[in-house]
Amino acid sequence: MDEGVKAGIDKIKKVRDSLHRRAKVYSDLGTLDDRGVARALGSVQRAPAPGKKITKIGFIMLLSPDPFTTPFGVPMIIAGKYLEKVYNGTTIKDVGQETKNFFSDMSSIKDKIN
Repeated sequence: MDEGVKAGIDKIKKVRDSLHRRAKVYSDLGTLDDRGVARALGSVQRAPAPGKKITKIGFIMLLSPDPFTTPFGVPMIIAGKYLEKVYNGTTIKDVGQETKNFFSDMSSIKDKIN
């Protein structure tokens, strides 16, 4: 077998093993029994979406009958839409899921090479 192909297969195996360990760590993070750590991880797992909340408040202010709130509604809607595009609401669960997906893709590539 060509040395380049062997080196490529070895590299894929190392990446696969690394991804497997990383996915296991991410899945094990949610099963910790310490209340403080569990609470902190829970808040990360349920990441807030400030853009959607600000947009909702902006629409409420825009549609409210009070004339003083209308000028504040439009900038809040724009700021909310901007935050939706910029803010990354990825949670640990999303990262773990994407790692598992990538791991399965790498495994299928390895299986096709062999």
